[in-house]
Amino acid sequence: MDLLHIILLAAIQGLTEFLPISSSAHLILPSAILGWQDQGLAFDVAIHLGSLAAVVIYFYDDIKQLTICWSRSLFNDQSSPESRLGWHIILSTIPAALAGLIFSDFIELHLRTILVVAVTTIIFGLALGLADYRSSKSKGIYAFTWKSALFVGCAQALALIPGTSRSGITITAALFLGFERTAAVKFSFFLAIPIILLSGLYKVSQLAEQSEILWRDLAIGSLLSFVAAYVCIHFFIGLIDRIGMMPFVIYRLILGIFLLIIVINA
Repeated sequence: MDLLHIILLAAIQGLTEFLPISSSAHLILPSAILGWQDQGLAFDVAIHLGSLAAVVIYFYDDIKQLTICWSRSLFNDQSSPESRLGWHIILSTIPAALAGLIFSDFIELHLRTILVVAVTTIIFGLALGLADYRSSKSKGIYAFTWKSALFVGCAQALALIPGTSRSGITITAALFLGFERTAAVKFSFFLAIPIILLSGLYKVSQLAEQSEILWRDLAIGSLLSFVAAYVCIHFFIGLIDRIGMMPFVIYRLILGIFLLIIVINA
C-alpha cells in the first residue's frame, strides 16, 4: 500500500470508529469512489486493534474498576453498580456477536455497496437526531437494567449493515431510553471493546489463508489509528453535552445525499 493510503485509511478508522458516522462506511468509500485497491483483511484488523487500544487506554481506570467489581460478583457474590454494569455490557454484546456469526458472510457479499451505505447513513442519521431531540436525558450510566442493556445490544447488531454506525446506533438506542448523552456515549465506548476484540479474533483466524503480510503497513496503520482514535475519544467526550448530536446528523444527511448522487450518476 502507498503511504498516503495507509495514513488516510488509518485516520478514517481512528476518527470514525467512535463517532456516530460509521467507520465501515468511510472505509468503503476510498475504494468505491477513488478506485483505491481494497486495504485487505490484515490491514483492517491492524487499524481496528489500534482503535481498540485507544479506548482501553483512555478508559483504563474505569475498565479496571468494572473488571474488579465484576470478578467479585462472579466469585464472591458481591453486587455493586460497577459489577452490574459489567454484566450489562456482556449482555449487550451477545446479540451483535450472534448476528455477526450468522449474517457476516451474507452482509459481506450483498450489502457492502454505496447504495446501502447511502440509505442507512440517512435513515439512522435521522433516527439519531430524533432520539437526541426527544430523549429525557435523565438517566446515568449505572441506571442500565438487563432490559435496557439488551435493547441497546439488539440495536448494536444492526451495525453489521454498512453505514449504520455501531456507535451511532447504540447511542441512538440509549438516548431513546432516556439516558444522558455522556452516559449513552460512554456505554457505547465500553461496548466497543468486546465487539472489536471478538471481530478482530474472528478476522485473525482468517489471516492464515494469506501468504503475504506487510508488517510495516500494519504497524504504521495501527499506530496512526490509535492516535486518531484517542484524540477523537477525548474531544467527543468533552464536547458532546455542549454540541449535541445535530452536527453528526447533518453530516450524515449530507454524506448520504452525496452518495445517492454518485449512485444515480453511475
